[in-house]
Amino acid sequence: MKDRKPGVVSVVLVNYKGTDDTLTSIEGLAAQDWPADKLEIIVVDNDSGADHVARLKASSLDFTLVESGGNLGFTGGCNLGVERSSGEIVAFLNNDARPDVSWIRAAMDTFAAGADIGAVASKVLDWEGVNVDFTEAAMTWYGMGYKPHAGGPDTGAWEVEKDVLFGTGAAMFIRADLFDQLGGFDDRYFMFYDDVDLGWRLNLLGWRFRYQPRSVAFHKHHASMNKFGDFRETYLLERNALFTLYKNLGQEQLDKALPGALALVVRRAVGRSELDSTELDLRTPGDDSVETRPVPKKGMAGIYGIDQFVEMLPSLTESRREIQASRVRDDRQLLDLFGNRDEPAYPIESYLAGYDKIVASLDVLEVVKRRRVLIVTGDSIGAKMAGPAIRATNMARELALEHDVRVVSMTRSTSIDDSFEVVTVPHRHPRQMVEHEAWADVIIVQGHALRLFPVLESTRKVLVVDVYDPLHLEQLEQGRSTDVEAWDRQILDAADTLNHQLELGDYFICASERQRLFWLGQLAGSGRVNARTYSRDPELRSLIGVVPFGLSSTPPRHDRAVVKGVLPGIGVDDKLVVWGGGIYDWFDPITLVRAIGELAGRRPEVKLFFMGVQHPNPDVPEMDIVAKVRAVADELGLTGVHVFFNESWIPYDDRGAYLREADAGVSTHYEHLETTFSFRTRILDYLWAELPIVTTDGDSFAELVAKEDLGMVVSERDVDGLANALESVLFDDSARRRHVANVKRVREGFTWENVLAPLVEFVREPVRAADKKGGSGEPDHTALTHAKVQVRNRRKQYGLRHDLGRVYHYYRVEGVGGVVSKVRTRWENR
Repeated sequence: MKDRKPGVVSVVLVNYKGTDDTLTSIEGLAAQDWPADKLEIIVVDNDSGADHVARLKASSLDFTLVESGGNLGFTGGCNLGVERSSGEIVAFLNNDARPDVSWIRAAMDTFAAGADIGAVASKVLDWEGVNVDFTEAAMTWYGMGYKPHAGGPDTGAWEVEKDVLFGTGAAMFIRADLFDQLGGFDDRYFMFYDDVDLGWRLNLLGWRFRYQPRSVAFHKHHASMNKFGDFRETYLLERNALFTLYKNLGQEQLDKALPGALALVVRRAVGRSELDSTELDLRTPGDDSVETRPVPKKGMAGIYGIDQFVEMLPSLTESRREIQASRVRDDRQLLDLFGNRDEPAYPIESYLAGYDKIVASLDVLEVVKRRRVLIVTGDSIGAKMAGPAIRATNMARELALEHDVRVVSMTRSTSIDDSFEVVTVPHRHPRQMVEHEAWADVIIVQGHALRLFPVLESTRKVLVVDVYDPLHLEQLEQGRSTDVEAWDRQILDAADTLNHQLELGDYFICASERQRLFWLGQLAGSGRVNARTYSRDPELRSLIGVVPFGLSSTPPRHDRAVVKGVLPGIGVDDKLVVWGGGIYDWFDPITLVRAIGELAGRRPEVKLFFMGVQHPNPDVPEMDIVAKVRAVADELGLTGVHVFFNESWIPYDDRGAYLREADAGVSTHYEHLETTFSFRTRILDYLWAELPIVTTDGDSFAELVAKEDLGMVVSERDVDGLANALESVLFDDSARRRHVANVKRVREGFTWENVLAPLVEFVREPVRAADKKGGSGEPDHTALTHAKVQVRNRRKQYGLRHDLGRVYHYYRVEGVGGVVSKVRTRWENR
């Protein structure tokens, strides 16, 4: 691969006895709003003759003339021009086209918006700029690419850039190294559909072909073909359509489409020639002494096309093997780019009747369009689920409305919904993930999945990373009770895991706008906020979106008593305060217990119920704070009288019944960094159950509670303030009615259907991040990113002390089973 000049655009024009048009086109290039030192013009003369060459040489315009030595056609001429060019970007412009003044600049701006954009298709109008030549690409099921709006007036309806299957060779741009990788235009085509074939192959490799309506050219349209009979064009179109279909279509679809495509060629040939294909039937009377029949060349064009397809079959088969072996997208993923595949194209009555018979009989239009979405979570899925599993399963449920969804859990799991599949893949068996990665089109990961499964690290599929849980901020609080070196290792390990995710992801989802600002800072520090991601979207919503935890749009059910009048010590008329979810080290349940004790002195009917103590994931041990809060409740004589602990974890589908019996929901924590960027999912359950909320200040939900008057917000560690707030929401009927009415209003914005909308929209049109290259899907790292990676690698710790620290960390987080599995994985991967 030759060295190319960065930022230089090489424009290739192929001239065949059209020198007047060629010189006019070069004049348009000379007038471009583009630096002259960044523009190279290559004119390939395709054996036009001495007079034409002499005129080109005599021109004062600045261009490089390449004499082909013979008529190589459009394909060969373009390939020769690229070979002689030096630019980083190669542009093709028909010699009978003239570019708008911003033709180049608009295209180059488009390349800047995505490292996975391999080519740019210009908007092409007729010479007068009135009618459309190219604004959209489409592909029939039988291999003929077409331009849906060609010949119609330019109504201004095609001014939005979008991905297309191909651009027109009349005016398009492509990365020079990618053109070389693709082998250029296929020389077997000579002309016609060569651009369709190139674009299709480019998309199969995972690159994007972007239509840019601001890059405009004006085209006389087939001025060169007017010198020849239309039967020659028909021959090339019929033959090259078969070439294109055979090389690029996946095996399953080819098995259905190729027989029908061949039959259609014959049907068109008979229709064009106005022949009666029954005339040789023994039952058809006729003059059998006449052994010949005149057939128009236009009718024979298709028959000859099939014969040449057969002649070229060995070399086409070799090309097909290479293309199919290297493709990273299947037919289903490209289906949207094909547009209307059901287009007969030729208005011949007998042909149209045959077309309908083929379509109805051979099932050639049937392609399953649904994407395949893989969601990977570390948590157990089943009747009892913690936050990550709840989030993953609700993503799956919503995405399954439009796609095929498979959820992979690293912990023993069971299916809970027929709309999506649930599979268990233990992290100690990373090779089991290979088949799931191969199945997927889009992969959504939570937690440590990328570190644990190498196939996910190297995936070329679109990768969505769920960063709603800032693990490294949790470790700031969770590791406090360990020695400072072990604590520091936990924090840095979590940060390292997240930075690794930030380097690999195409799209990120977080829990709140506050979190989004935090993650944007970390993405900027990782080099992911760069010229390409910013060029695609200055607000960077295409890089990171807000997808909070959600709640069900179906109100909670309460078909049986579960706490009041059931749990000894809690009466049916008591005022019940619930603590939803688990008890973790970064929360402050101790202040809450003390406040309950104070309030109970004047309101003995107040009871506090902790809904979950034991984590549903058996590998997660009980945290230190649980023992501490139990001790305080015992010391104050509140346990079993005013404070109650549920010793297990309430099944996910049963939690509504518990919440319905509550009179208020509470969440207390300390004000620190983890709090600032946290998203307390238990608050959502309170919204779901229409409970007034009492919470400590400092997080995003406290802002919401205060702003929308959903309850009371108190300062951290304020026992008296917390007791008074609870008394207000429990016993002040006026305040309580106001809080509940506001909760009902606000809760609608947090239903899963609403909060998952950005993710659903992204999965409908999933694309790699703007700074990720096509094909490999690897990040196009800036020097800053490389430097950060090198620094991190230099800091990575090894040796006995490091390993002992990791053992201690995994014991605290995942228990003995986690330590054993990590040791086994390390041994297996030696």
